[in-house]
Amino acid sequence: MAIQLRLEFQQNPVADEVAAITAVVRPILSGLLYALKAEVVAEVGGYKAVKLKMLPRLYRPGDRDCGICFEYAVHDAMNRGEASVRERLVDALEVCKVRGRESASILFGAEKAGSLRLIDTARELLTDDSRVLAGNRGQPVKLRRYIDKVAAAFRRREVRESLPLSISGLWKADLFVGMRDADRWVGTSVKINREQLEPARGLRIGIVPTRQGASDAIVKDDSRNLVICPIPHDQAFMEVFYQGWQVARFFIDADAKVPKESALPRAPERQVARYLAERRDFPVVEVIDVLGTLSQPALLRTVPRTADVVERRQAGSDTNTLEAPMPRQA
Repeated sequence: MAIQLRLEFQQNPVADEVAAITAVVRPILSGLLYALKAEVVAEVGGYKAVKLKMLPRLYRPGDRDCGICFEYAVHDAMNRGEASVRERLVDALEVCKVRGRESASILFGAEKAGSLRLIDTARELLTDDSRVLAGNRGQPVKLRRYIDKVAAAFRRREVRESLPLSISGLWKADLFVGMRDADRWVGTSVKINREQLEPARGLRIGIVPTRQGASDAIVKDDSRNLVICPIPHDQAFMEVFYQGWQVARFFIDADAKVPKESALPRAPERQVARYLAERRDFPVVEVIDVLGTLSQPALLRTVPRTADVVERRQAGSDTNTLEAPMPRQA
């Protein structure tokens, strides 16, 4: 069997690294902003009123911060067409039998502060015919009909028990990824720590960073009913994400000013920090919007290649996996 693989190569010169880091800093700022406690934000007039210089005073570092920002960054990359994310997720959707032309991501994350805003957005983007494919037999569930229950199930066990069995674990989803034109979606879990990826009824795709030295093949794990979609690192999305995360954290630690050179020794990262420092007196949401003009929409270009897909059964396991060997460049 053969599938069409999309290989990504750097499209623009290294000088555009500043723009690439700027692009990923934007969703990182969104993640940090909307992870703030709602009651704290209310004291300063709401999320739209939080100025960039206030983040160091309102933000309290937590173990899940990087993971939350990773979710926002993957969601943003999918919707702006970042090749090293979008094309891999399109391939993962193909394995889930979701096909179409207009790929998209809906941010969900019911556990986050500001979750009501996310749920309202999801409700607006879904239609009465939107269905979520859970990988089980039977008619797919209409997602919009259950979106409020799925959100409430995060905090209330009795609500989980009232959900259809096929989506009883959908409240663990971070994103709904799918095709707008087909109006078909799949519950997606996004984990910066691969070991934290867990199966749940209704989840179909698990997004994780590629392990160092490991294959980045998309793997269908039948034992967990998950399609594992690693996001590539070297000279690709994960490398830029960690650069952006470093800029944001050191910028906050420096009281929303340009960090000292020992914190950000590389010129592209310092330049992005200067972009932020120059706008410290403006609301975070406005800065995120303005930086869109300075950011690079797509660092990579896509080159189609055909590769064999070998299905094999792992020794001592009932799990079938799909392996996609990297083809030689023509």
